[in-house]
Amino acid sequence: MGIGKPAKSSWRIVAGQIALLLIVLGLIEYIVRAEIVGSLYLSKPTLVVEEIVKLFTQGEIFHHLFVTLKEFAAGYVLSAVAGIGTGMLLVLIPKAETFFRPFLSALLAVPKVTIIPLLMLWLGIGLSHKVAIVFLFCFFTIAFNTITGIKQTADNHLKVARVFEASKLQTIVKVILPSAAPTIFVALRVSAATGLVGALFGEMVASKDGLGNLLIQATSLYDTAKAFAIITVVTVVSVLIIAVIDLLEKRVVLKWKSA
Repeated sequence: MGIGKPAKSSWRIVAGQIALLLIVLGLIEYIVRAEIVGSLYLSKPTLVVEEIVKLFTQGEIFHHLFVTLKEFAAGYVLSAVAGIGTGMLLVLIPKAETFFRPFLSALLAVPKVTIIPLLMLWLGIGLSHKVAIVFLFCFFTIAFNTITGIKQTADNHLKVARVFEASKLQTIVKVILPSAAPTIFVALRVSAATGLVGALFGEMVASKDGLGNLLIQATSLYDTAKAFAIITVVTVVSVLIIAVIDLLEKRVVLKWKSA
């Protein structure tokens, strides 16, 4: 009986979420059809669905989707490796965080939007430009969360490692990283969403390809339905990326716990 109740409750939550979504979409459909809000500003959900089907059946979106995902993946992986590595070094090397933290905080405070024109000047408008933007959108969140996560490692766990004469590497792999993992994965999830936004923003500013460029084309032609269709695709892609990170977190944390 105890096992069945949570499952039944979760199905009710899902059903409620679907019902709420359908109600909101139905309300938007009515508002636009009744011309309470003009179709220039808001599109009917049915038209958006038609545009999504058209984008995929005509194959227009595949090339742009691939370009955006390539830019995002390159920048995101680089920022994750650099962010986690930097965070670990700053905490594990004595006085390193005290010395470098003001510089990192200053760089974090610089609005990323103001750097994009300089990146265009330095890197052009190709792949490296978008990768650099994604990197800047993700790196600092991951680095600072890594620092916070490592500092939350329990002293008792470190004492046990010393008692068993664990090496520095064993202490990092077996104690510090597993303790910091939840905080690091929070940063990875947040950065995944902001990094994708960074790739889109870079494409909207200067690019011939990508979902951001496709979105600019739609809005410049006042094709509201297509614009909302692209936004919907981006949202679904973002949700899927975060779902993959959630799955990776479960596997990594489970592996560390079993070890």
